[in-house]
This record gives sequence, C-alpha cells and structure tokens, in this order.
Amino acid sequence: MVQTQQLDFTEGSIMKKMLLFSWPIFLGNLLQSSYQIIDSLWVGNLLGANALGAVSLSATIVFTVLSFIIGINGATLTVLSQHKGANDEEGLKKALNAFVFVLGTLAIGLGVIGYFLAPYILRWMGAPESIMPLAETYLQINLLGIILLFGYNFVGTVLRAMGDSKTPLRFIMLAVVLNAILTPLFIHVFGFGIQGAAIATVMSQGIAFIVGLYISIKKRGIPYSIPSLPPFQEFKRLFRLGLPSGLSMVAISGGVLAIMIVVTSFGETVVAGYGAAQRIDSLIMLPGLTLGSALQSMAGQNIGARHWDRVGEIAKSGILLILIVSTTISLLVFLMSDWIMAAFVDDVETIAFGSSYLQWVAFFYPFLGINFVLNGIVRAAGAMVQVLVLNILSFWVLRFPLTWLFSEVYGELGIALGIGISFIISAGFAALYYRYGKWREIELFHQEEKDEAAATTTNKD
Repeated sequence: MVQTQQLDFTEGSIMKKMLLFSWPIFLGNLLQSSYQIIDSLWVGNLLGANALGAVSLSATIVFTVLSFIIGINGATLTVLSQHKGANDEEGLKKALNAFVFVLGTLAIGLGVIGYFLAPYILRWMGAPESIMPLAETYLQINLLGIILLFGYNFVGTVLRAMGDSKTPLRFIMLAVVLNAILTPLFIHVFGFGIQGAAIATVMSQGIAFIVGLYISIKKRGIPYSIPSLPPFQEFKRLFRLGLPSGLSMVAISGGVLAIMIVVTSFGETVVAGYGAAQRIDSLIMLPGLTLGSALQSMAGQNIGARHWDRVGEIAKSGILLILIVSTTISLLVFLMSDWIMAAFVDDVETIAFGSSYLQWVAFFYPFLGINFVLNGIVRAAGAMVQVLVLNILSFWVLRFPLTWLFSEVYGELGIALGIGISFIISAGFAALYYRYGKWREIELFHQEEKDEAAATTTNKD
C-alpha cells in the first residue's frame, strides 16, 4: 500500500504528531461548517427568515438520518486504525469491503424511506405552517442525495484511519468552493429558490465524493474493491461495533431533534435565531470534534500495537490542547455574537435571541470538548456500547430534560442554560468512565486472526 502522507502514531512525539494530524482535520471541519454557514447566509439573505428556519429544521433531520450511518462509519476509524497499527493488511482489506457494502446499502435504504416520511417527521416536530412547504422541499432533495453526502464523509474517514488527514482536506475544499458558487446561482440566477440550495448541497458533495474516491485509490493506495457480501465474521464485528456507534449518533441527533421541539414552541423568531446560532455553535464545537476524531485514530493505532503508555499520554495531551483552544474560540464568539448574528439575518428580534443564546452558551463548550476527547479515546478501544450509554445519559437524561425545565422557568434564556449545564455534567461522566471503566480490556480481534496477521507479516518480511 502507498504510504505517502500517512502518519505512524506508534512512535515519535505525541503532541507534534497530534498537531500535524489535527490541523487538516480542524481546517476540514471548519470548511464543512462554513459550508453550512454559506447555505444559511444565502438562504437567509435571499429568501428570508422563514426559509432560514426551514433549512435549520430540515438540516436537523438530515443530520439525524445521516448520523446513524456516520455513527456506524465511526467504527471504521476504530477497526481500520487498529489493523493499521498491527500491520494487518489483509484484515484491513476485508474490513474495508464490509464497511463499503453495509454502509452503502444503509445509506440508500434510509434515504428512500426518509424521503417518503419527510412531511410526517416535520409535522411531528411542530414545524410552523409558514415554514412547512419550504422545509419539506429542502429535506426531500437532501434525503434523495444522502448516499453522496455519506460517501463524501466515508472516504475522508478511511483516509484518516490510515493516518492521512491532508488528502480529505482537498476534496472538502472542493465541495465548499462549489457550494459557494452553485448556491446563489441556483437560488437567485436560475430562480430555483430553496430547491436550488438543496440541489447545490447534494451536487457539491457528490462531486467531491467522486474526486476523493479517485484520489484515494490512485494516489493513496487505499485498497477499495467492488463491494461484495462480506464474511459473517466481518458482518458480526461491524454490527457489534457499528450498531451501538450508530445508535449513539441517533441518541445525539434525536436529542437535538427533541431540543428543536422545545425551540419551535417559542415561534418562528426563536426558530430562525436558534438555527443561525447553531451554525456558530458548530464552530465552537470544532476543536472538540477535531480532536475526538484525531485521537480515535491515534489511540487506535497504539492500541493495535499494544502501546498503552502512549494511549494515556495521548489523552492527557488532548485535554490540554482542547482546553486552550476551545476557551479562546468561546471568548471570540462571546465578544462578536451581535455582529455574527447580523450577518445571517436582518430581523432585529431574531438577532437579539441568537446573540443572547451564543453569549450564554459559549463558555460551556470547553466541557463538551473534554467529552469529545475522552470518548474518542475509549471508542478507539471499541467501547461503542459504553459511549452509547454515555450519550443517552448526556442527551436524554440531562440535555433535553434540563433544556425543557429551564425554558419553562426562564423562557427563551433557559434553552442556553439547560444545554450548557448538561455539558458540565456530561464531561464528569466521561471522565469517570475513562478513569474507572474497563475499556482497556476490550479485544476486537480473535486470537486466530492475530496469528494469521502475524504470519502474513512474517512471510512478507
């Protein structure tokens, strides 16, 4: 396999490699967030607050459907990075085929089912009638194209599992540039309205997916093959790790949906303001998301190589880095909240709510960053069920009930307070499991597989 741009995390300086590996992921995540922000800016300014609210509601549902598949895809980082750390190329090929077959089938199936259920889901969420037609149109187009949206994410995940975080950045940049050009073109010049925003999203990420797949195969030597029905053992491992990982993402996105139900109870202004503020939320979360993903790859390689001392050092370095970076970003967002909200929408009440929300919630995000870092480490060992439990606690025992309770007591302000306090408690649960849990005892591969991999490596040597 071609090794260009692939980092070996089992040796060398941990902090140096963490920074080298993380910055392209961070920049890629930043570009992906700007992708959503560009959509919101064009929709809000060209089509108005109702269209912005429709995109916010629909994007939450698309994230819920996509997150289940991407959650299972999260197991890709664990399995492939451990195969990489153990130098098991045959196991790597088998696992990759299994992920492509199963996840591709799921993406197509869920996209089609979601298309027909879209209006019912929107009504269940309490979408205002003025938003409903716009939201339904935007949602259905995105669901039909969900295989392209997923494929774009999957290719990047595989490359990062191999230690290559720079290549995914190239096709993420391509998607962002295409989206920035096509969105206003389709909305305003061609007169497609909100349909144009949805088509631009699907088309941009679809083209980036095709380009990324080509680069992965031709330039980076990723051993993709024509998908075939995987052996039962691969199926079993994929679902043993992937199903709880996927359900974990559903627990998260379902919790986000539940919070949107609280938000919609305050009317169109709060829906639009919260939707715009969520775009900024995504920027504040970027350091945590970045390190969680990076550390899963780094820890996975070291767990595969049985270097447990380095795993502990990776966790310590990750927490130090997340506290410095996320606190700095939170401060900037706090100081600039009015200006940021004004860039999204021209409605005074919408800006006022969004700005207030951002100022209250901003400084709770370092705690969420700790949660991302520690969960990334334990996921690398295969503790998917345990992370599922932690996420259920975080969203359904803490975040949604606290948001509902505080909003009942404090009104619109309670949305930010409930969410922020849940971040603190969730970080405490994650720290307790990292310190006292049995995630270090998990064995992903049977002994006969390890012997086979060792024999294959010996024969090659």
